[in-house]
Amino acid sequence: QVLLVESGGGLVQPGGSLRLSCAASESIISINTMGWYRQAPGKQRELVARISSGGSTYYVDSVKGRFTISRDNAKNTVYLQMNSLKPEDTAVYYCHVDAWLGTVLYDYWGQGTQVTVSS
Repeated sequence: QVLLVESGGGLVQPGGSLRLSCAASESIISINTMGWYRQAPGKQRELVARISSGGSTYYVDSVKGRFTISRDNAKNTVYLQMNSLKPEDTAVYYCHVDAWLGTVLYDYWGQGTQVTVSS
């Protein structure tokens, strides 16, 4: 069962834009934080941006001012608007959600979507 469905990756030229979407299954309730990680070849996975249930946001320094994270709670969906893309943004982007089940916080991961920034 696929619980997180990502879309929106692809190939874009430097300076271009992409919008990633991640829809969580309706079976995931009590969603807490939603976010995006990325992993470039030979590098560790890093947190790119996250948004809390209350709307507070965090961005890694390298994307501040260029990326915007948002969420639609009615649709269980998180978005990542990526502008002014750079070659160093090239990576597989993974959606992450944590959700409460009783008093336990569970982690959910998407399958990853490739973002390639190249001329």
